Amino acid sequence: MSGIHADDQPLTLSGERFTAVYHLSGVATAIQARQRAQDICLEQTVEFPDELIPHAAIREQIVGQLAALEPLDQDRWEAVIRYPVEVAGRELTQLVNCLFGNSSIQPGIRLVRFDLSERLAQFYRGPRFGQAGLRDRLGVRHRPLLCTAVKPMGLRPRALADLAYRLALGGIDLIKDDHGLADQVFCPFDERVTHCAAAVDRANRETGGHTLYVPNVTAPAPEITRRARFARAAGAGGLLFCPGLAGLDALRALADDDTLDLPILSHPAFQGSFTLDPRSGVAHGCLYGQLNRLAGADATIFPSYGGRFAFSPEDCRAIVDGAVRPMGHFRPIFPVPAGGMRLERVPELVDCYGRDCMLLIGGDLHRGDDLVKNCRMLLETVTAAAGRSQD
Repeated sequence: MSGIHADDQPLTLSGERFTAVYHLSGVATAIQARQRAQDICLEQTVEFPDELIPHAAIREQIVGQLAALEPLDQDRWEAVIRYPVEVAGRELTQLVNCLFGNSSIQPGIRLVRFDLSERLAQFYRGPRFGQAGLRDRLGVRHRPLLCTAVKPMGLRPRALADLAYRLALGGIDLIKDDHGLADQVFCPFDERVTHCAAAVDRANRETGGHTLYVPNVTAPAPEITRRARFARAAGAGGLLFCPGLAGLDALRALADDDTLDLPILSHPAFQGSFTLDPRSGVAHGCLYGQLNRLAGADATIFPSYGGRFAFSPEDCRAIVDGAVRPMGHFRPIFPVPAGGMRLERVPELVDCYGRDCMLLIGGDLHRGDDLVKNCRMLLETVTAAAGRSQD
């Protein structure tokens, strides 16, 4: 007899399900593809041999259901699987686990996208600001937003603050910490944030601008909230966070915190290995777009094609789609192409990404001896390119 015993209460779930789409690679036949998909249905829910499931109600109500299976090319298939909302619970950690927990360890399985049911989506606020709210804060309507980072690492807080001041004078919309700036002895977090926030505020008062300083609050778990609250009290206008380092649910907690009420930029550090193998992992649009958006990011930074990373134009278009595609009540967020962007490519980037993006240009702004002038030229170029794209 089985060692599992039924209790007195029958299993009665709502019947409502949400959907995940997977691509299965290295599968030659429809029979093999169906078996692979059925394995995912079990692995992502009961993690138990089908023939040993003790009650029909578990098989019928808990186990994922294969809703569609279609060939994509010679050895690749698309599987659409539907999971009960109750399995995901009310926690982002378990929802992500249900989408791609154990199956992420298997080769040849790629999570491509997901669609939440209305009941499941209600547990998540998503982006507090999104594109429209961030534009409202900045007072910028008809062009891409401009972002840059204070760098390089090794400069002391006052030197970084001087950079932030000049960048804000030049009209950059968001000035973020480089994601490698944390709480190092040569650049302590509290000191850096205090000086940089004050410097940007001084520039705004001089120009009448609305530049936001966005410090990096990625930190050990107990320290994240303290740094975020310190940043807000110091006058920061947003937060930078790396969910690949500290967790998607930590990002969600920051976004949901009404005492912070700050826009959040998500940085892709440590997430690259999830997407680089096209036959495994998580698709670009799903990870950098949908999951960051679900967790509450208002903008998602990613390496653009043509920079120093290996993302293709197709990868980048998929990220934009994940950032803006209809997704229930979740606001569209800004895609933020970055990663070695050159000033001369700005018109091309605007043509590619349109006006509803945020261009992140770092080191190339510092060529020459007049940083403020370079920033103003960038602003003029972007404004002109956005105007041409609307004609």
